[in-house]
Amino acid sequence: MEYPEKLICISCGTHVLTKKYFSAFKCPNCGKEWIVRCSTCKALSREYKCPSCGFVGP
Repeated sequence: MEYPEKLICISCGTHVLTKKYFSAFKCPNCGKEWIVRCSTCKALSREYKCPSCGFVGP
């Protein structure tokens, strides 16, 4: 599996390697872009937006 080059949270811009946990997955709508989220944004259900298709998720 290929992983994204930049491990930066799409919601807050934090480098996720500075966090204990993070998640990285392909956009659930288009499958083209990587969505990287830090544990804080994920726990707070902050929105993210896919840069390719505009899909917005919690």
